[in-house]
Amino acid sequence: MSGFEVNEVVLALQRTRIEWRDSQGRAREPAGREFPSRNALAGVVECLKGVLFPLRLGPSDLRHESEDFYVARTLDSALHTLLDQALLELRYTARRTLAPAADSDQSARALLRDFAAGLPAIRRLLDSDAVAAYEGDPAAHSVDEVLLCYPGLLAMIHHRLAHRLYTLGLPLLARIISELAHGQTGIDIHPGATIGPRFFIDHGTGVVIGETAVIGQGVRLYQNVTLGAKRFPTEADGTTLKKGLPRHPIVEDDVVVYAGATILGRVTIGRGAVIGGNVWLTDSVPAGASVTQATLQNAPHAAGPTGPRD
Repeated sequence: MSGFEVNEVVLALQRTRIEWRDSQGRAREPAGREFPSRNALAGVVECLKGVLFPLRLGPSDLRHESEDFYVARTLDSALHTLLDQALLELRYTARRTLAPAADSDQSARALLRDFAAGLPAIRRLLDSDAVAAYEGDPAAHSVDEVLLCYPGLLAMIHHRLAHRLYTLGLPLLARIISELAHGQTGIDIHPGATIGPRFFIDHGTGVVIGETAVIGQGVRLYQNVTLGAKRFPTEADGTTLKKGLPRHPIVEDDVVVYAGATILGRVTIGRGAVIGGNVWLTDSVPAGASVTQATLQNAPHAAGPTGPRD
């Protein structure tokens, strides 16, 4: 069987790459890989899942007596790989922002030490999420079933790890880790979102949580819930979007948001409120309120005063 004639395509792709790099001010001859690797980070997350939950998400033949040895070896390997990826991000950021030269290796090692030191706290948060799912879902027969089977818990493992990297100043690594979970579960949580303990996403498919969302303790979301932005202000040039503005909802403790609800803008959903299915909200809701399609249709202002917006 004869091969394909690919030389012309290869040359055309080369020209396309050069055009893109020139338009972005990139060097034509970078010294090795420039960007973090999704495959490498996927491997890191698999290792860290085993580190956090050795006997449930670690190797099938692991025994109690070798648990600490496995955790130490696996964590060391994961941190070395993560260090390589962190260096790539820090160097990429320095090139892109024209920041003054710094000791990237020392900075990356310091960030990774802080990340590792935070893993016990992440494990405790995930334990609280698993318990919340078990207690909040009559179909769950054990916390072990939740950890092994529930997409919401898988998404939260990724998010808790990604959020820590995001707060440490590695947003690109964090975003890749979050998007790995998005692809696996259909749950899209930006790593910048702040989420308290005992968080439960039931079913999960189609849930979207934006970058500046703040979620309290004991919150429960169902499938197809969106905590999004209402508008996107631009810079003076009128085309570039302003970055980092608080533009997503604040959801206080013990709120329940049912399937298909959409909450947009920097509004506050008060403690203990219940938001019914398929509700569309752009106003704040007082503590303890119950908002349904019927209440919104019959009393347009029943959801309470308008809160601050983007």
